[in-house]
Amino acid sequence: MIDRAMSRRHALAALGGIGAGALGLRAKPARAKPVLGDDGLYQLDWYLQSFLDLKDDLDGATAKGKRFAILWGLKGCPSCKKLHEVHFSDPAIEGYIREHFEIVHLNHIGAREVTDFDGGRLGEKAFAQAYGIRFTPTLQFFPESSEGLGARKPQDREVARLPGLLEPPEFLAMFRYVREKGYQSMPFTDWLKKPA
Repeated sequence: MIDRAMSRRHALAALGGIGAGALGLRAKPARAKPVLGDDGLYQLDWYLQSFLDLKDDLDGATAKGKRFAILWGLKGCPSCKKLHEVHFSDPAIEGYIREHFEIVHLNHIGAREVTDFDGGRLGEKAFAQAYGIRFTPTLQFFPESSEGLGARKPQDREVARLPGLLEPPEFLAMFRYVREKGYQSMPFTDWLKKPA
């Protein structure tokens, strides 16, 4: 009796070891957990690993059918922590953003060199100052094409900006607003009032 039970258990374990892939099933990917980097910023494995050439990053995102955004963070920022532990841990928010956006995470006081759309190179801190970034987290959203962006003033290159952190439903709504190009017809505050 014990041998039969043990062999059944081993058989079930072996079948389980074959996994869903062998049966042609796909499991949903596990949500990424935020990791605190050496620079004090939270990182997610789905953030764009970039050489920080914004024109290339935007063009690459567009080629994938995605929109490009920059997320600004700061070591010790409580809202940045909440963003990563609450907002990005919500599967609906994380899934939507991962599917439709490429995000580069920059440090508000960092020194990594960023190549702007006009070809100019600035450290992260100077870049943030040039764009008037004053809060963390802040998200900058850019158009689908980099064409002509270099000729515009820095803040005129953005199609939308989210300074600070909204509650999760409004936060997700901002990403939908950008993806659906709501900025072409109305301010975000009006877009939020539209019937669903």
